[in-house]
Amino acid sequence: MNTKQIIFTSPCVAELLDRQPREMTDDDVLVETAVSSLSSGTERAIVSGDPNVSIYSTDPVAHFPRESGYSSAGTVIAVGKNVKKVAVGDRVVVSWGAHAKHQVLREDWNITKISDDRISFSEAALFHIGTFPLAAIRKCHLEIGESAIVMGLGVLGMMAVQLLRAAGAVPIIAADPVAKKREEALRFGADYALDPLAPDFVDTVKKITNGGANVAIEVTGFGSALDGVLDCMAPFGRVALLGCTRDRNFTIDYYRKVHGPGIALIGAHTNARPARESSAGLWTTFDDVTALIRLTAAGRIDLGAMVSETHIPTDCGEVYARLCREKSFPLVQFDWSTIK
Repeated sequence: MNTKQIIFTSPCVAELLDRQPREMTDDDVLVETAVSSLSSGTERAIVSGDPNVSIYSTDPVAHFPRESGYSSAGTVIAVGKNVKKVAVGDRVVVSWGAHAKHQVLREDWNITKISDDRISFSEAALFHIGTFPLAAIRKCHLEIGESAIVMGLGVLGMMAVQLLRAAGAVPIIAADPVAKKREEALRFGADYALDPLAPDFVDTVKKITNGGANVAIEVTGFGSALDGVLDCMAPFGRVALLGCTRDRNFTIDYYRKVHGPGIALIGAHTNARPARESSAGLWTTFDDVTALIRLTAAGRIDLGAMVSETHIPTDCGEVYARLCREKSFPLVQFDWSTIK
């Protein structure tokens, strides 16, 4: 069968093209996509031609065509004979898929059944992305009543604010130079929203937290932001490095800002998690997606409220051109219902 898929054919150029999904095996599931979410940080790097988009690649050259779209949701329309977790007609969250109308996916790696009918496809299409900040918070071993700061209020940072509130952090400080993002963070559960470029930023954080934040979720990936958040930490604080730190030129006074106060710097790339079995602070993607389903169904979080724009896939050219030229980009989803 042929399908339609968004393909990056050259730097900052996206096209909706005909593609042939791979042949199904007995362990695969065929999903018809309803909604896919655009992850602006990663996808900007991919579509713009940044060669440093994978921690596993050492190739200094960006090769096109490229693709993305790793967080989506849809309906199962066929299953292999060994598939047991889902059946035809089930609604599912897709992890590590693509911006495509039809996707052939592994049951044991890519699929989580949406167990509650109250959850929309739009919400479900955000759950794989939501596992990224959720894993970062788990790795910090946050305890109820501890203070937390989120540095950078893109998609992951805004999700982190909601999840920190659900986890019992107090106070929660959201930091971003963009005033509109600070306003949104307050709406999504932050207790305070501060400009990290303000001259009194560090003093204000320490006053609010009575000496410094216990936990920080650093989402920008910039050395200057990490340097700034380290100044805000309490002794023995934990800092999750959630933002993709592609710039290797960091200048940090590790002796005074990390070594002396006993700060833990925690690698929080989403692939740095167990594949099969969860343990304290280290959950699998499947278990984290399941947790997000439960939190959403119970009304503890509302990731769907973060979506700013919904486009049809044929608009992909302009959407990705904007992504390349706009520094601050909204949370965008593609609605695949009009694509045959």
